[in-house]
Order: sequence, then structure tokens, then C-alpha cells
Amino acid sequence: MLSRRHFATTLVASSAAPLAWGAKIEQWYKGVRFGVQSYSFRDRDLDQAIAAMKECGIGCVEMYSGHVEPKLKGEELSKWRTTVDLKEFKAVRKKYDSAGIELYAYNYSFRESFSDAEIERGFQMAKALGVKIITASSNVSTAKRISPYADKYKIRVGMHNHSNLRPNEFARPEDFAEAMKGTSDYICVNLDIGHFVAAGYDPVDYLSKHHEKIVTLHIKDRKRNQGPNTPFGQGDTPIKQVLEVLQKNKLKIPANIEYEYKGGDTVAEVKKCMEYMKAQLA
Repeated sequence: MLSRRHFATTLVASSAAPLAWGAKIEQWYKGVRFGVQSYSFRDRDLDQAIAAMKECGIGCVEMYSGHVEPKLKGEELSKWRTTVDLKEFKAVRKKYDSAGIELYAYNYSFRESFSDAEIERGFQMAKALGVKIITASSNVSTAKRISPYADKYKIRVGMHNHSNLRPNEFARPEDFAEAMKGTSDYICVNLDIGHFVAAGYDPVDYLSKHHEKIVTLHIKDRKRNQGPNTPFGQGDTPIKQVLEVLQKNKLKIPANIEYEYKGGDTVAEVKKCMEYMKAQLA
């Protein structure tokens, strides 16, 4: 986590950037909203990640909690979450605003081990960041604990799937259905299309049928049968067809690049991902 002094220093520096305050980077391409999960830039700190997003021409971001949380574990991290000054999150929002990037969602992964205070604090952080969506690599059972806070703060929570076919983890359509059963209408889906394919499911069909409950998409390419992440276009994920569903139905759901495959320079690889996605809509 950046210190308060460093926050103030970098905010002053950002005001001198070439892009004027409020000048927005374009998010839309041929009717599809392109963005990024900032986890793609996990090899650098927040300021460097924002600079990289600008270089890549990315105007919409779902921010990974690792770009604001300190490198702590267990009780120390739990204590930080419940005591950190929320002004620091407001300062983070200003950084994105000054860069012309829309901070669309905050990735804060509620787990069974979270205290109620930690759960509620995630919503307070989201409010301070000025976002109306939280994405979460959560447990299925935790949705019931999250639900009343989602109602209280009127913030949608998109449950993120992986390919782990294990009890109480999100991987199957049935896992999403179970989390949304008897809970708040604010409990939603953050569909990772690469993981969905690796687990044996069809993201095109799921998106077509359930888009009203999907708050964000993670765009990555993976092989079927728990196969590896690959450069875009080399796996089995129907990226083109997913983007066409967004385009045809005029959906505002961000298609967020999540760069996870083994590559070279992060910025160069994210640019390749962006260009591949654009080419699918040519």
C-alpha cells in the first residue's frame, strides 16, 4: 500500500500529465466495451500500472485489490482492511480520473475466513472508490453473508469463477445459481470465459442466457479439460463469439482483458490481447 505522503506526491505529479483532467480514454470499439483487470499488471505498483494502461489505450479498469493492499497476511491484513483510512481509496480514484481511466469495479475477494467487519469494509472501500460493482473470487456459501451488505450499500457483487471443480468454489453454472438462490438481487456474476471453458462449459451460451446478471467478463484464452492459459487465439475459448454476443445485443458489460499466460513484456502482451480482440470485430 502506498503511504499517505507518496499518495500526495504522486497526485501532484499526475496533475502535470499531458492528459487533462477529465479527458477520457475511449472504452468502446465497434459497440463493445473494452477494459482490463489490473491483475494483468501485477508485476508493477499502482502508479506504474496506471501508466501502462494509458500506454495500452485502456479506458476502463476492474482494479485488483493487490494494487492497494499492503503485502500482509492473516490477522495483520485483516486488521489493515478494517482500520485503513478510506481517504486513501478516494485518492486512488483521483489517480484514475486524472489518467482518463474509468474505475469501473473493485476486485475484493470475500472468503469464508473473512470477519463480518472485513466483509462490510469491502463495500465501504468500494463506496470510497466511487464504484458500484465489486468482483470477488469468493466461496459459494459466503454469498449469504455478503447479501445483506450488498443490499445496504446497493453495490452489485460479481462472483468470479475459476476452473476448480471443488465444493464451495465457483466453476459451474450451478455454483452461480446456488449463490444467487435466496440472496440479494445484487449478487451477480463475474464470468471468466477462459476458466469456464477449461472447466468444460460454454461461455457463449451462459452469456446469452444470463447477461442481465453478469457485471463483468474476464477475457482470457485457455485450453479445454483444465488446459493452460495461452496467448489469445491459441486456446479453445470462443473469444470472437463472446464479443459478438456483446456487440449484437448492445450489452454494456466490459470485456476485461486478464493477461495470465506466460509471455514477455506485460505492456506488449496486453497490447497484443487488445489488438486480437479488435480484430475479431473487424
